[in-house]
Amino acid sequence: MDEFSASGRWIASRARDWYERLPWLVGANFVPSSAANQLEMWQAETFDPEGIDRELGWAADIGMNSMRVFLHDLLWSHGVRGFEDRISRYLDIASSRGISTMLVLFDSVWNPDVALGPQPEPRPGIHNSQWVQGPGRALADRADWARLEDYVSGVVSAFGQDERVIVWDVWNEPSNLNGGRFAELTDKWELISELLPQVFQWVRAAAPSQPLTSGVWAGKTLYDDAHARIQIDNSDIISFHDYQTPERFEAKLRDLPRDRPLFLTEYMARTPGSTFEGILPIAKRERIASYCWGLVAGRSQTLYPWDSWSTPYIEAQPDPWFHDVFHKDGRPYRADEVALIRAITA
Repeated sequence: MDEFSASGRWIASRARDWYERLPWLVGANFVPSSAANQLEMWQAETFDPEGIDRELGWAADIGMNSMRVFLHDLLWSHGVRGFEDRISRYLDIASSRGISTMLVLFDSVWNPDVALGPQPEPRPGIHNSQWVQGPGRALADRADWARLEDYVSGVVSAFGQDERVIVWDVWNEPSNLNGGRFAELTDKWELISELLPQVFQWVRAAAPSQPLTSGVWAGKTLYDDAHARIQIDNSDIISFHDYQTPERFEAKLRDLPRDRPLFLTEYMARTPGSTFEGILPIAKRERIASYCWGLVAGRSQTLYPWDSWSTPYIEAQPDPWFHDVFHKDGRPYRADEVALIRAITA
């Protein structure tokens, strides 16, 4: 039986068979505490293998076995060999801890103004204050799309048969306009509508052994967002984001296709009620792979909530923390959460 549709998408039975061979995946969206964004994580001057190893060790110790990690096109375009070597070094570290990795190629969230080199210091008290989009404003230059294709083709060709990589996440929250926090491209929506299907095609042309996905996240129902239809129709496995209460999380599950494996690639924001104790038991019951946002509180500052963009937390840390599991010294933020994760993954 053919395992692919005419578009190259895996048929549902192949996706299910692939997933049945895996353990239940539980992990985090990972950037080391020493990095404020993707560029700081991966540039040679700030790449921190010792910190990565230490922090992934804490994750493995509580039962986490997979991480979702963001790349960036500029890093490939300005030093292919070095970037490739650092990705492989990261994958070696993660694999040595029993941790697989989902690699994210593009991202529409936060700052669209991106430049290599030393990154600005985090803005005090503000959530993810220096996170950058990829490709950011370069999206507007169709002449630059060939460079983006080279990046996708190159990185997927390099790691498309690598057992340390478990999934390719093609584009994070493509339709996100970031709530007016930045001066976005006026035609960002239309440009992504045109480019997103092409990116799926570029990845498939490199013939990876791993499945493709792009996580749906917006709309009263998931299909209200035109980009969500592109994402679902092109994904081999269905991934999604949810930062709501367990009741609303279960309601969202009823709106998702259930003929393919489900990956919850972002959850866990304590203030709105998305918690480990509320979500993980449901995810385990439904065998949904689950990646919380944040592991170690650090330069990404995701312990602060989204509203810190309008009201920075200057005088004191929020109570509770919004995201993140550990302090920088490895102490759990909440011992009961760590005990739950360790028990439910045992």
